[in-house]
Amino acid sequence: MSQALKGIRVIDFTHDQAGPSCTQMLAWLGADVIKIERPPYGDRARRLWNADNPKLDSFFFLLLNSNKRSTVINLRTEDGKEIARRLVRNADIVAENLGPGVMERLGLGYEDVKALNPRVIYASIKGFGSYGPYSGFKCFEPVAQATSGAMSVTGETGGPPLVNGANIGDSGTGMHLTIAILAALVQRNATGRGQLVEVAMQEAVLNLTRVKFTQTLATGKPLERTGNRSATGGWSDLLRCAGNGSNDYVYMTIPPDNPEMFEAMTEVIGRPDLRSDARFATPSARANNGAALTAEIETWTKEREKREVMKAFARRGIVCGAVLDTAEVLADPHLRERETIFDLDHPTRGRFSVIGCPVRLSD
Repeated sequence: MSQALKGIRVIDFTHDQAGPSCTQMLAWLGADVIKIERPPYGDRARRLWNADNPKLDSFFFLLLNSNKRSTVINLRTEDGKEIARRLVRNADIVAENLGPGVMERLGLGYEDVKALNPRVIYASIKGFGSYGPYSGFKCFEPVAQATSGAMSVTGETGGPPLVNGANIGDSGTGMHLTIAILAALVQRNATGRGQLVEVAMQEAVLNLTRVKFTQTLATGKPLERTGNRSATGGWSDLLRCAGNGSNDYVYMTIPPDNPEMFEAMTEVIGRPDLRSDARFATPSARANNGAALTAEIETWTKEREKREVMKAFARRGIVCGAVLDTAEVLADPHLRERETIFDLDHPTRGRFSVIGCPVRLSD
């Protein structure tokens, strides 16, 4: 693990996912993170999605809170508040993602903490920020996607909006907050002062979605959903592979400005005749006849296992990837070799696979 943030202490009042994903990244980078949990059961995430054994901490919790220390403090009592105040006096970072106004009512809002420790970086996640018409509203992952435009561009043509499977609203916000904290730490080195840093979930997802606004800026019209097809004028789609399982597919994209990928694809599947087919002769033709091109390629991919298909195309410089389900990802040899996924012995859960830090520092 990196020790880039060795000596940095974080008092972590976060819960669920958005805040813990941020403080976990800080812990991965070497910070000493002390997680404050409430009695009697601690972070409610300890009991989320643990139907396999309700008496044990959930994998949801374990995947988001590695490398941290935890303690239970009853912040509703004066003794508990005094303990919290002592902790923040010696902190470099205080992180929270509680509901609007909660930290202020506990006497632990930014102004309260700043008075105790002017050097502290006070990091806050709110669904819609601390001001504005929506600032009093609560927010979860799907709401952040809905109100940022992300859900409106996710789904099949003619179908309803869909929630993105990746947690861009929660963990995406957490990563934005991490960036803000690191910037504030650098600024503190110059000024000697801490500051308030805030990330709104709606705005973090909007930032991740911003390239989807290009058409609206150009035409004034909202971007329509296109499913797995490219909205940029090229061809892209899921290709059915052998096995007929729900995830036996490879996703491939051939950008409009990379015609050599189309030529290489025709060579891989042994169909050079497709180059002279008027339906596929140009990028716009391939985009307009996307379903027909998919059907032609699938005559080859349906006879082969998805990893074999991925390797055959990728080795020729074609952008593609097998659709790996969650069990396949945990066993993926590439991720195992890089130790992004590794096995851990836990005192109550036993041995299980852990998803580690995606950030690599050479020192």
